[in-house]
Amino acid sequence: MTVPNLNRALVLETRQNLADGAGGVDPAWMALGTLWADVSARTGTESVIGGRQTPRQRFRIVVRAAPFGAPSRPRPDQRFRDGDRIFNINAVTEFDPPGHYLICDCEEGGVS
Repeated sequence: MTVPNLNRALVLETRQNLADGAGGVDPAWMALGTLWADVSARTGTESVIGGRQTPRQRFRIVVRAAPFGAPSRPRPDQRFRDGDRIFNINAVTEFDPPGHYLICDCEEGGVS
């Protein structure tokens, strides 16, 4: 097993619904903390969204593992932020049999 090169600091964010004052909610993103990660690009594709060609780039992001239920353990409904870049988490699985690291299958994109 090759040890991941955790050389990029990414902010793990989770969605939080805030009251909008009119009986509804506004989605917002709350930072949970910074995780050091090994980020590598995977396949890229183009799809048509709203009549426009839209590029989609996938990434494999490896981070140190955390116990299930810990706020520092990424989940598929969360995202990573690197400055203005956003990586939506699609799936999370163990990188190695002892469970020292996690692989996050991500897709770049989304709104700030």
